[in-house]
Amino acid sequence: MPYDILITNSTILPLADNSISHIDCGYLAIKDDQIAAVGAMSELPADTEATITIDGSGTLTMPGLVNTHNHAAMTLFRGLADDLPLMEWLNNHIFPAEAKFVNHEMVYWCSKLASIEMIRSGTTCVADGYFHEDAAAEAFRDAGIRAVAAQGVVDFPAPGVPDPAGNIAAVEQFIDNWQGKNPLITPAIFCHAPYTCSPETLQKGKELARQRKVPFFIHLAETEFEVQESIKQHGATPTRHLHQLGVLDHNTIAAHCVWLNDEDQQLLADSGTKVASCPGSNMKLASGIAPLAGLAARGVTLSLGTDGCASNNNLDLFEEMDLAGKLQKAKHLDPTLLPAEKILRMATSGGAETLGLEDQIGSLTPGRKADCIILDLKQANLTPFYGAGLLPSAASGHNVLTTIINGQIVMRDRKIVHFNEAETLSRVRELAHKVRV
Repeated sequence: MPYDILITNSTILPLADNSISHIDCGYLAIKDDQIAAVGAMSELPADTEATITIDGSGTLTMPGLVNTHNHAAMTLFRGLADDLPLMEWLNNHIFPAEAKFVNHEMVYWCSKLASIEMIRSGTTCVADGYFHEDAAAEAFRDAGIRAVAAQGVVDFPAPGVPDPAGNIAAVEQFIDNWQGKNPLITPAIFCHAPYTCSPETLQKGKELARQRKVPFFIHLAETEFEVQESIKQHGATPTRHLHQLGVLDHNTIAAHCVWLNDEDQQLLADSGTKVASCPGSNMKLASGIAPLAGLAARGVTLSLGTDGCASNNNLDLFEEMDLAGKLQKAKHLDPTLLPAEKILRMATSGGAETLGLEDQIGSLTPGRKADCIILDLKQANLTPFYGAGLLPSAASGHNVLTTIINGQIVMRDRKIVHFNEAETLSRVRELAHKVRV
C-alpha cells in the first residue's frame, strides 16, 4: 500500500524523548491520519510510493505547534483597546464589546480567521475558551485545525447564556454536542477566573469535568490586583483558593500564573495542575513575568499560549517561544534558564501533555497523529542552520511553508487549501465595520 503523503530530503526534527537532535536528510511518511515512518533518506526503499510526494530540500519538518490558551473569536477585537491595564481593558472595553457583538456568526467567522493565522504560523492544535463555543468548534472543524474547545463560564449574563444560573447546563450541552463526534474536536470547560466565578460555580464546573472526563481551564493569578482581591475576599491567594475548593488536579489547565508565591507553585506541582503561559499577553497588559523557571524546577508541566488577539495582538507561537525564554533569562540574570530544548517542548510535546493529548500529538513518532509543519530553511533568518536550538529565538511563523493536520494538507507553499480564505477575511471585515460604527 502506498503512503498518502511522503516528505523527502528534509531535515527532520522528531522532538521525541525531549531530544532536539535532527536527521540531516530524512523523510516522513504519512498514512491516513497517522505518521507511518520517519528516518534517513538512505533508509527509504527505492520503490516507495506515495499519492503526494513533497520534496523537502532546504526545509525542516517538525511537529506542529500546540497553542494551549486562546480566545480565537477575539480576532474581531484585535487593536480595539490597546495600552490598558487588564481590569480596565476587560471591564470598560472587552466585556461591553462582547455583550454587543458576540453571537454565533461572529464566533464562527472570527474563529476561522484565527485558524488561518495559526495554520500559517505553524500551530496545528489550539486550546480555545469562549462563548458560543459551538460556533468556534464548527469553525475549527471546517478549517481543519485540531482543537480543545472549551465553553466559557461566568457568573453574570454572557453571550449565549443570558441567565448565569444555566451556565453549567450550557457547558454540559456543549460537551454532549461534541464529545466523540469529530476526531479534531475535544470539548472542555472554561471557568473564566476565580474573580468571575463563585466557589459554587467553580466546584460544579470541576465536578462536571471529572464526570465527563474533559479538561478544565481557568485564568489564574494573572495580575497582582487579582491576588490582593482574593486575599481580601477569601483569605487566600487565588491558587490556594482553588486548592481549598478541590479544583486543582492533573486535568486542570491554569492560564497565565504570573503572580505565584513559593507555596502557590508547590500547590500546582503537587496537584499535577498544568500551566499555559502567555508571555506576549502578559507583557502587553503589563501583568508581569510568570515564574516559569521556578515552576519548571518543581516539575510542573509547562506550555505556551498566545491568549486572544485582543491582548497580544498576534497568534504566532514562535514569537511566544522567543519571549518565554528571554524573559526568564533577563528576569533572573541567568542565560542558562529555559534552554532551547525546554522551550521547544513547551510549544510541542509539553502542549500536548497539557491538553491530555500526549499519546496523539507533540512529536514525529510512528503511530502518532500526523500533525506536522515544514519550515523554509532557505530564508535569511534561518541561515545558517546548525540545529534546532536556533528555532525558539530566530524562527517566525512566516517561515512555515506547509501545515499538515490529522494527515491532511491544510496549507501548502503558504496557500490555505482546506477552505476559502478570502471568504473568511471578507466576512470578518463586514463584522468589523459594525464594530467601528
